[in-house]
Amino acid sequence: MRISAKTDYALRALTQLAAHADRPVSSEELAQGQEIPHKFLEAIMAELRRTGFITSQRGTGGGHRLRLPADQVVIADVIRALNGPLTVIRGECPQDIEYGPPSEGLQIVWIAMRATLRSILESVTLADIAGGTLPGRIRELAGDPDAWVTHWFQSPGQIQETGRKV
Repeated sequence: MRISAKTDYALRALTQLAAHADRPVSSEELAQGQEIPHKFLEAIMAELRRTGFITSQRGTGGGHRLRLPADQVVIADVIRALNGPLTVIRGECPQDIEYGPPSEGLQIVWIAMRATLRSILESVTLADIAGGTLPGRIRELAGDPDAWVTHWFQSPGQIQETGRKV
């Protein structure tokens, strides 16, 4: 799964709004606070307004606010609103793909992958992130030292030479 800059920036901006739920936050403040290019952020905020995640008010004392309480906004919904379904295979949802033998097991792998993504992304809210109160299961998964290591493809010959996967 790839997370686009747009999605990353949107989640960072929404998290900052969650942290400042007591007042409207200007685009300038969001851009500076999260080191997001202001023009790009403006386009993202327009999309977040259109999809119903935020409200905006112009003028003195204006800015952006979350439309719903931060504990009701899960990360998965933001990703879906900006990018569509969490798992897409060749432009289709995994349950709609048909494979013939011997590849039919791939569909089960794609469905399991989607279930795993859902179990993580549907269990974390903006309030969890903004408040530093991530669910224990999320912290446990991230606590595995190997979770912090990027695994790149290495040909079988390279693995044999080095004796390890990267």
